[in-house]
Amino acid sequence: MLVRLQLAWFLLASCCIEESKGRNVLLIIADDAGFETEVYNNSAIHTPHLRTLAQRSLVFNNAFTSVSSCSPSRSTILTGLPQHQNGMYGLHQGVHHFNSFDGVQSLPLLLGQANIHTGIIGKKHVGPGYVYPFDFAYTEENNSVLQVGRNITRIKLLVRKFFQTHKEEAFGRRQKAEEGKSGHRKEEERPFFLYVAFHDPHRCGHSQPQYGVFCEKFGNGEMGMGRIPDWTPQYYTPDQVKVPPFVPDTPTARADLAAQYTTVSRLDQGVGLVLQELRDAGYENDTLIIYSSDNGIPFPNGRTNLYHSGTAEPMMVSSPEHRERWADISQAYVSLLDITPTILDWFSVPYPSYSLPGSPAAPVHLTGRSLLPALVTEPSSWQTVYASQSLHEGVYRLLHNLHYRMPFPIDQDVYVSPTFQDLLNRTRLSQPTYWFKSLQQYYYRERWELYDTRTDPLEMKNLASDSSYSAVLESLRQSLQKWQWETGDPWVCGPDFVLEDKLEPQCRPLYNGL
Repeated sequence: MLVRLQLAWFLLASCCIEESKGRNVLLIIADDAGFETEVYNNSAIHTPHLRTLAQRSLVFNNAFTSVSSCSPSRSTILTGLPQHQNGMYGLHQGVHHFNSFDGVQSLPLLLGQANIHTGIIGKKHVGPGYVYPFDFAYTEENNSVLQVGRNITRIKLLVRKFFQTHKEEAFGRRQKAEEGKSGHRKEEERPFFLYVAFHDPHRCGHSQPQYGVFCEKFGNGEMGMGRIPDWTPQYYTPDQVKVPPFVPDTPTARADLAAQYTTVSRLDQGVGLVLQELRDAGYENDTLIIYSSDNGIPFPNGRTNLYHSGTAEPMMVSSPEHRERWADISQAYVSLLDITPTILDWFSVPYPSYSLPGSPAAPVHLTGRSLLPALVTEPSSWQTVYASQSLHEGVYRLLHNLHYRMPFPIDQDVYVSPTFQDLLNRTRLSQPTYWFKSLQQYYYRERWELYDTRTDPLEMKNLASDSSYSAVLESLRQSLQKWQWETGDPWVCGPDFVLEDKLEPQCRPLYNGL
């Protein structure tokens, strides 16, 4: 029976694998991944599959998320709208229960309406389902997130299943066409959009501590850990890692990073398996591949922060139609908000006209841009990226802390991490922390933060109160506020004014002394 099934699949695949005349998209998003790869000059870790992808891609050195948190960031990837505009103000799962607005026209929704086959494998983490519909879905909503997000053998087989169902559909269309029951042959196989959302290298010390702080033991073959057949674990010692400048250089943090490196190696091998399935299915030469992450790494000053260390992302874009910039590096400033416009551009799908609660009188439009032109020639004027309550323009970064009188909140994953616990204990015991700032400075921040990243890459010297930068500050503030109005930000007036939008939108004073 098994032989018959294999033969049937071989015949189906052989009759359907031919040079596709359409266009497809494979979007790969890592979870809390940073620059711990050879692609970004970290020679301490081995990531051969990402390195191979980079040889077929344009690598962006200045890519940023518009919000440094999982669900909000993923909503921006799949809508092209900042989280304050699409409504995903916080995490989607559990008690948080945040959702995008019902009327949001998401990427999978628009592609489905354009007769493009959509699939998602891995971590979805956004809702509601009818705003983010996929034809083919294996996510935490119907599976274990460990299995669909970290078990790279399972992910490989699911990718294979997606391509199999895609080809079966095309085979059925071909049969109908030959029988004269269908339309034109060019419609036999429709394009596809496959979104593979790895759960690696997210921490799991809070949710599944038995597998290690980064789930680096999950599937490694040890007693009680299970075994992932396609994973060859790569182990690192604390002295081998390269400590990012914003992470305390302590034995505890180094051990933490070593565990992260092992999980990054599983991500890398998983990417290799996914790309091999793409090749085996015959789609490599007609598929746009985008690789990135959702936010910064889960260490102090990383994820949830709007500093460079919390918002800078790896990004590679590989186009079979734009080989002239393969293995090249772009210094253009790009954003995760650019992913939806890029994919719509690739498929020639227009963005519709509609409105949302934040700006009911004005039609929604994408403020991101298609990245396809950058695959041909280096952009000369892409120097600004916006994020919720912050922007990065050229050498300057501006942050607006709305609740600056409150201590900065610490998410649970980071709080229970060995690195943060060590930082807490060292601070409590008045011991050296080997960090570039104190916890007091980390918790309590000025309302406005302005940094010259050219001379201050760690963003340690706040220039907002420096009179010699007053013109720069005011210019950036106006640019940020203009974008906030344009994208319907409900916090555009805070914290010393309140938004009155019932008649004509305006900021009304609170006289609260801020």
